[in-house]
Amino acid sequence: MSLSMYTASVPVFRQILGSLAAILEKAESHADLKKIEPDALLKARLFPDMFPLLRQVQVATDFAKGTVARLGGIEVPRYEDAETDFAGLRERIAKTLAFIDSVPREAVEAGEEREITVGSGDKQRQFSSGQTYLAHYALPHFYFHATTAYAILRHNGVEIGKRDFIGSF
Repeated sequence: MSLSMYTASVPVFRQILGSLAAILEKAESHADLKKIEPDALLKARLFPDMFPLLRQVQVATDFAKGTVARLGGIEVPRYEDAETDFAGLRERIAKTLAFIDSVPREAVEAGEEREITVGSGDKQRQFSSGQTYLAHYALPHFYFHATTAYAILRHNGVEIGKRDFIGSF
């Protein structure tokens, strides 16, 4: 039995984005309880050359919506990246979840053999199939940014663990 493109993407994005939204809620409560300025967490990085928490969440949602759109053969929705607080990040996640739920399963499945191009100019990457794009590019990038967001919060004392990251399915 093979794993469908839809099953390998949409439910995975839903699960991890749902847990990311819950983790952000815990982070906001942690900041309130400990009297920490929310920006201290939102702008926190694991290392100076890495994106801060805010950008990690934005990029994770970009990979989720972009992947589903590309597999579905539709235009990738553009977000302004204007979030400045936890509520804004949770709204972005909710908007992303609504978008990926709006793409028909059949459209995502049809992306298995579709050639996928991402980026432009020197950063342009081409994939011979949607399957290659999903398995070797989109999912690893998505997990990297979601995991890094988790790690930033954990490193900064937010009481979260593996169950929080994995969430429910």
